[in-house]
Amino acid sequence: ASTSNMTEFIIIGPFQGTEVQRACFVLFLPIYLATLVSNGLTVLTVSVSECLCSPMYIFLGYLSLVEICYSSTVVPKFIADLLTEIKTISLQGCLAQIFFLHSFLSLLVVMAYDHYMAICRPLHYTNNMIHQLCYMLVAGSWLRGFILVTIALPFCSHNVIDHYFCDLQLFFNGLMSVLSLLILVCSYIVMLVSLRNHSAEGRHKALSIYASHITVVILCYRPATFLYMRGSSTFTRDKLVAVFYSVITPMVNRIIYTLRNAEVKIAMRKLWNTK
Repeated sequence: ASTSNMTEFIIIGPFQGTEVQRACFVLFLPIYLATLVSNGLTVLTVSVSECLCSPMYIFLGYLSLVEICYSSTVVPKFIADLLTEIKTISLQGCLAQIFFLHSFLSLLVVMAYDHYMAICRPLHYTNNMIHQLCYMLVAGSWLRGFILVTIALPFCSHNVIDHYFCDLQLFFNGLMSVLSLLILVCSYIVMLVSLRNHSAEGRHKALSIYASHITVVILCYRPATFLYMRGSSTFTRDKLVAVFYSVITPMVNRIIYTLRNAEVKIAMRKLWNTK
């Protein structure tokens, strides 16, 4: 069937058996609700707190927003499909999942660039990383998601997806992920070298920020790149890896960034006391 004639796809989920599916429903529903609450609280805190107006927190707020959008396009459908025998998804829903996933991965690269500017070019950081540039970089990450959605359309040659969500199992997509990962690794190396010129307090603060970002990158990029470079696969193991980075990672990311950032925790306490 041609792409223009397809309006929905049949999904083959990773879990088989009624009891297993019910157990997964009970497990993943609280995880999704926790993801919404934690990321929504971060977006609200960054939006209303005057002390969180630096570029780093602008990117953090948008990262939380994209995680909400991505989780809301994937997880509710996945949870609902656990209780149904016939699992389908519309073409629009499929493209939305692809768009938000790759917008999220691109935004991690943008945040690495912000860290690079803050550490390696501190004297020029304020003048270069103006808010207009931040919004342009965020728009660029969304543009990558749109480009990959456009690429995905010609490859919709059949309406059966041997997965629980839509994604591009293409070599080009894997190459894009590997290139992004190389950019991240190179930026980390340059930043670590430049830290030799900082004070002990400055190194400790920078490493604290890097640790959060590197942890999130490992959680997201490593399984995603592994799956893309393998190409199309029907292995249950691959589907379980995808469950980890699409369902659990968005909640874990927020815990990592919040617990390791004192300014965000202080701003959340002030917001809570005000409300």
